[in-house]
Amino acid sequence: MLKIRFQRIGRRKNPSFRIIVAQSTIGPKSGKFIEKLGFYNPIEKTKGINKDRVLYWIKQGAMMSDTSHNLFVSEKIIEGKKKNVLPKKTPIKKETEDKKEDNTVKKEQSEEKETGDTIQEPIADSGEDDSEAPKSEKGE
Repeated sequence: MLKIRFQRIGRRKNPSFRIIVAQSTIGPKSGKFIEKLGFYNPIEKTKGINKDRVLYWIKQGAMMSDTSHNLFVSEKIIEGKKKNVLPKKTPIKKETEDKKEDNTVKKEQSEEKETGDTIQEPIADSGEDDSEAPKSEKGE
């Protein structure tokens, strides 16, 4: 599969990137790429992109990395929304069992209000009164 992505060039602490088309299995540092489509320098904020060739490779089925996709959207080469390329800090929390039970109780109550029917459940009585049970003390 072909991929449109960045290849870092430039010195230490002075990044600049080539925009290349390469096989997805070959790493960008290997230097083996099919075609150079442009460049991007984030320090000087300069960009040079060959729009015709980018659209050609997209039509041929080349996939884009998220960062190159965002660059093409900001340069209005393609239309769409930008993708979030930063990692999420916290995982998505799943709904706990207590919340699920609360939701089912609320649904049942709302259904009762809509129909107007109320269901009265008999209260089970063991026959013993818990309030009169003797309390044990540590001293005895």
